[in-house]
Amino acid sequence: MKINDQAREELLTEISGISDENLNKKPSSEEWSIKEIVEHLYLLESNVAMMIKQNAEKGENATVSHKPIEATVNRDVKVNAPATALPSDKFASINELEEKLSTSHQQLEEVEKAVDVQLLKQKAFPHPAFGLMSLDQWIPFVGYHEKRHILQIQEVKQKLGL
Repeated sequence: MKINDQAREELLTEISGISDENLNKKPSSEEWSIKEIVEHLYLLESNVAMMIKQNAEKGENATVSHKPIEATVNRDVKVNAPATALPSDKFASINELEEKLSTSHQQLEEVEKAVDVQLLKQKAFPHPAFGLMSLDQWIPFVGYHEKRHILQIQEVKQKLGL
């Protein structure tokens, strides 16, 4: 969870001090607001925690190769978010976002602590870009994914003049 904790600290620093109005402002109709990016992050983190828990208990054993999850940070490669991690257009405050980020992070930490490491290595779940990926790689993937979106938040802040 080291990369996850580091990414979360960076994320919270990046969004700190932004007004609720600016968090919810889109740079264009085709781009996500900072609020939407953050919502996507906690939705994905919660979904991954739930998926790991379910697959650790009931999933099939699988032997998969190690995936280059560090490449997730590269914003030149686009991957469509799964429907379960798509943000809403509903207004949210910084306090609401921080609370939901805290909850999703805690969910992933609890799963990581509760599930045996060997079980995480033996089970797998498909990723849209990397294919079948072991459950133990899904945990740090969340951190790299968050780092990717921190870069996106920086781009949005620049476009909004923040």
